[in-house]
Amino acid sequence: MSMFCYQCEQTAGGTGCTKMGVCGKNPDIQSLQDILLYGLKGIAAYGFHARELGATDPMIDGFMHEALFKTVTNVSFDLNDHLSIVLKCGEMNLRVMELLDRAHLERLGTPVPTKVRTGTKAGPGILVTGHDLLDLYELLRQTEGTGINIYTHSEMLPAHGYPELNKFKHLAGNYGGAWQEQKKEFGQFSGSILATTNCVLTPPGNSYLDRLFTVGITGISGAKHLKSRDFSPLIEKAKQLPALAEISGKEIMTGFHHSSILGLADKIVDAVKRGKIRHFFLIGGCDGAKPGRNYYTEFAELVPKDCVILTLACGKYRFNKLDFGEIEGIPRLLDLGQCNNAYSVIKIAMALSKAFNCGVNDLPLSLVLSWFEQKAVAILLTLLHLGVKNILLGPTLPAFVSPKVLEILVKDFQIKPISTVKEDLAAILGNKITV
Repeated sequence: MSMFCYQCEQTAGGTGCTKMGVCGKNPDIQSLQDILLYGLKGIAAYGFHARELGATDPMIDGFMHEALFKTVTNVSFDLNDHLSIVLKCGEMNLRVMELLDRAHLERLGTPVPTKVRTGTKAGPGILVTGHDLLDLYELLRQTEGTGINIYTHSEMLPAHGYPELNKFKHLAGNYGGAWQEQKKEFGQFSGSILATTNCVLTPPGNSYLDRLFTVGITGISGAKHLKSRDFSPLIEKAKQLPALAEISGKEIMTGFHHSSILGLADKIVDAVKRGKIRHFFLIGGCDGAKPGRNYYTEFAELVPKDCVILTLACGKYRFNKLDFGEIEGIPRLLDLGQCNNAYSVIKIAMALSKAFNCGVNDLPLSLVLSWFEQKAVAILLTLLHLGVKNILLGPTLPAFVSPKVLEILVKDFQIKPISTVKEDLAAILGNKITV
């Protein structure tokens, strides 16, 4: 799509374009503005959830105004100035993730490691997808005693670790995998479906549209949109639909909030010092359907058995049903939660840094991230704001990152695109790979 340069009133990069405005003549400014806008969308998502829980921060709101103003035409064409506000966006995203984490803890309790069933129980059911844990809480409260089982999907999986959600006996398990599989999985689920936030897709051929409900910011043409958290229509629909069959499924773990892991800090530090744990890998981020994402499955499978894998967001569905075992009672796969629980990764890294008396970049910790949408960009900016280096990013680099901006990221932060699993593991572990 052609851009328009508002300075010279010509098509961007065209023969008549003579100015250095937001146009093809200055792609680096445009690239940084795009990155900033995507980061702001991520902040807005986390801020929305926090606000629904009654938590706000005027500093974050003020930054949103400042940063959006920064993207207005003819405001600033200074590259370093734009880089500065992009990194400030990462700082504000850290602040909003902390705000949301605190709001979740105050309302829902501190998550604890929890086994989650992946099959279905006999009886009527409702499947909840998205991120909004308050929506899930209200649905659980309204369906208590009705005989309807509630199942989480995709980014709702971490809900099982929160005490105020897990106390409901009809929170029956997790159904399906990552968001991009929903067209197939929702078609196979006979109950009603509630979409609470983004990552919702239009049903193919309207196959389950009559039992798909949306709430809050979500909306699908033809689906029933609920204007409040009165879930009566959704519940009544679930009662009318065919019951689910009893299907046994494997148990998976979630709920490894930073508070739980930091409770094992002494044990973890001791295991590292004794050589029992060689390295930590964060393998997480947003998932998608395009080729190349099986890299993350293969990476997890080839991580040596003396290493621990941290994961979060829906990227974990590539490998979270595999059995990775334990190291002296410490699970080798630790699911930290939703994408906003990247805050837990930061808390863990800072605590380990203090325990080992070294910088974060000197820890035996490597970040292998997959990006797909706006919140992933916001999290990446947070890591850059904190000075985290040597991040592996894939499966492809964002198209909105110009060559000059990429050069800056590589020079200042040593960001690297993924290559092959064996090459990347060898580079991280110094060619000492023993599976």
